[in-house]
Amino acid sequence: MKVVAFNGSPRKDGNTAMLIRRVFQKLEAAGIECEMVSLAGHLIRGCTACSICRKRKDRRCAIGTDVVNYCIQKMLDADGIIIGSPTYFAGPTAETKALIDRVGYVARGNDNMLRRKVGAAVTAVRRAGSINVLNVINAFFLANEMIVPGSSYWNLGIGREVGSVEADEEGMRTMDTLGENMVWLITNLAGTAR
Repeated sequence: MKVVAFNGSPRKDGNTAMLIRRVFQKLEAAGIECEMVSLAGHLIRGCTACSICRKRKDRRCAIGTDVVNYCIQKMLDADGIIIGSPTYFAGPTAETKALIDRVGYVARGNDNMLRRKVGAAVTAVRRAGSINVLNVINAFFLANEMIVPGSSYWNLGIGREVGSVEADEEGMRTMDTLGENMVWLITNLAGTAR
């Protein structure tokens, strides 16, 4: 069993990565392999709605000049997917949005290839706007027929400076519960036909 996380923050090891790693602790303790892919430093262009992926049916985006096809393969190989983003003006980062737009278009045009995988959104926020980030990412999961586990609160951590999110005790507990619920869901799904 494997979970892949995509960190949409321009800070490779910032607060978003710290929240994802907290979720990983519960997953890894249960024997689930975890990998984080950082989008930091990658220029990801938005979807052009060219529909080539839907004509080819090869599970790949026609734009092959960035990391999106690499990310698609990582998603296909995983049982669970975490997408994390800091909150930028009440939305996800441009890289995160471009990733989910392109992957979502490919997935829906290729027989909903992410169907029944587990998906969890995580966001770091300085003060407000994070619910919209979670809604955008969760809309991607739900429109792709993925299964979204809940937690004890919204999957967010509050902090501005790098590392300050770790002082958000409730946020850290929320990540722990999210990890526990992902473990339960992934291990239970592993025993059923997909």
